[in-house]
Amino acid sequence: MLDVVGISKIFPDKKLFSNINIKFLPGNVYGIIGANGVGKSTFLKILSGEIEASEGQIIKNKNARMSVLSQNQDEFNAYNVTDVVIMGNKELYEINLEKNKIYENPNATDADYEKASHLEEKYGEMGGWSAENDAQTLLSNLGIEPSKWNIQMKELKANEKVKVLLAKALFGNPDILVMDEPTNRLDLKTIKWLENFLMDYPNIVIVVSHDSDFLDAICTHIIDIDYSEAKLFIGNYSFWKQSSQLLIEMQQKTNLRKEEQAQKLKEFIARFSANASKSKQATSRKKLLEKIVIDEIKPSSRKYPFIKFDLNRTPGKQILNVKNLTYINENNDILFENVSFSLKSGDKMVIIGNDDIAKTRFLEILIGKRKPASGTVEWGITITPNYFPSNNQEYFNESQSIIDWISKWPLNNSTQETKDNSDARMRAFLGRMLFSNDSVFKNVQVTSGGEKVRLMMSKLMLEESNFLIFDQPLDHLDSESIDSLIDALKSYKGSTIFTTYNRAMIKECANVILEIKEKESFLFYGSLEEYEEAMGY
Repeated sequence: MLDVVGISKIFPDKKLFSNINIKFLPGNVYGIIGANGVGKSTFLKILSGEIEASEGQIIKNKNARMSVLSQNQDEFNAYNVTDVVIMGNKELYEINLEKNKIYENPNATDADYEKASHLEEKYGEMGGWSAENDAQTLLSNLGIEPSKWNIQMKELKANEKVKVLLAKALFGNPDILVMDEPTNRLDLKTIKWLENFLMDYPNIVIVVSHDSDFLDAICTHIIDIDYSEAKLFIGNYSFWKQSSQLLIEMQQKTNLRKEEQAQKLKEFIARFSANASKSKQATSRKKLLEKIVIDEIKPSSRKYPFIKFDLNRTPGKQILNVKNLTYINENNDILFENVSFSLKSGDKMVIIGNDDIAKTRFLEILIGKRKPASGTVEWGITITPNYFPSNNQEYFNESQSIIDWISKWPLNNSTQETKDNSDARMRAFLGRMLFSNDSVFKNVQVTSGGEKVRLMMSKLMLEESNFLIFDQPLDHLDSESIDSLIDALKSYKGSTIFTTYNRAMIKECANVILEIKEKESFLFYGSLEEYEEAMGY
C-alpha cells in the first residue's frame, strides 16, 4: 500500500496542488491526467522521492520496492544491456557486484569469503540466479533482438534504449511501478504487449500518459488534477470523461433547483414582509433563503485549441502514386526499399516503424526535400501538399512577434479572401489557438515547444492545402490539443499522411497503414483493429 496524506507542492510564484489524499492499493492501475503545467510529473517525482513536497507525507511499507521509469536515454550508455535491466532491482544488482568483487580479489581473506557466502544466499533468495534469464525474457517481449542483449547501451538506437529502460522499470515486478509517458516511441506491438502486462499486474501502477487509448486499456482509476485539487474516479479514461461531465450537469441541475427555490422565497418575502399577519412566515422564509448556497461550478482549467483544416481546392481523382521508392543513407545503409502505394481522395495513411529517421526521410522524399536512390513520386495535378516537420526550428530562426510570424502565411493562398492577413483576422485566429491579448507580441524564438507546434498548426490551417503531411505532430502537445487535432483530422476532407506513436490517433484517423522496414515494408488498407488482427497482436 502507498498512502498519500495531505500532499501539497507550492513554489514562490505558483501553487501546483494542495492537500492531496489518496490511498493506492495493489492490483490497481492509476492514470494521472490534467492540463499541461498542473503538476502531473511533479506529483510522480514526489511519490518517488526525487523531490520533496511542501506539505504532507508519503507513507509506504519500508520493504516495498518502488521502480521509476527513467527518462534519460543516455544515462547507461557505458553499461551492458542485460545489466541495465537487472539494475531495475538496485539491491540485487549491487549484491551481485559485491560478491563478484570478492571472488575476483586475489587477496580476499576467509572473512571476505564468508561474507560472499552470505551474499550468495541472499542473492539466491532474491531470485538472483534467474535474473539474467528474467531480464532477457523482458527484452525479448519488448522486441530487442538476442544479438543486442550483451552489447553496450550506446550501440542501440534511441527507440531501443527506450525499450531497455522500460524493461529495467518492469524487472522483478516491483511493488510500486511509477511511469511517466511509458508509450513514448513504442511501436504498436510493444504497446499492446505492455497493455496486457499491466492489465494483469498484481501490484500498484501509477502512470501519466497522453495516449487516451492506452489509459482506456489499462486504468482501473483516474486521478484528475485540476485547480490545484486531485479527484479520484473509479474506471478508465473514457469513464472519467463521461462521469466528470455528468457530475457537472448534475451540479448545474441542483443549482437550478436552488435558484428556483430561492426566487420563490424572495417573491414570498417581498409580498408579505409588510403584512402583519404574514410577517412571521416571511421571517421564516428569509432564514430558509439564507441557508440556500449556490455551489460554485468551476470550469475546467483545460483549454482546447480550435483546429480545423479547410481546403482551398477540391482534389481531383489522382491523388498520390508512389512506385518502388528506395532510400540509401550516407553510410550506404538501406532505410527502406521498393515501397509502392496509391492513395485516393480522403485516405488517411499512418506510417509506422521503429526507425524515426527512415520515416522522416520518406516524408521528405514525398515533398521533394530529398531524392530517393530509386523510384518515383507522382502527385495529382490538383494536389497542393503541405508539410509539418518533426523539427520545426527552421521556421523560427527570425526574431519577430507571433502576430508578425502568423501574418506571412495567408499570402500563400490563391483567393483574396484567404489572403486576408489583417490584424483583426490574425488576432481572432490566434485567439482560437490559445494566443490571446498581449501574448501575440511574444517573440517566436522564445515560445515553448507546445506553442511552436500550435503555431505550425495555425500555418497549415491558414494555407488551406488539400493534402497534409505530419511528422510526429503530437510531440510537445497536451491532451486537449491532441484531442483537438485528432478531431480535426477526422473531419478533414483532404488526404493525409502522418507518423505517430499515439495509438488513439492511429485508431481514430488512419484507414491505411504503412509499416516501413529496412528490407520489406508492409502496406495494409484497413483500420488499426483490422491491422492488429491481421498481424496477430
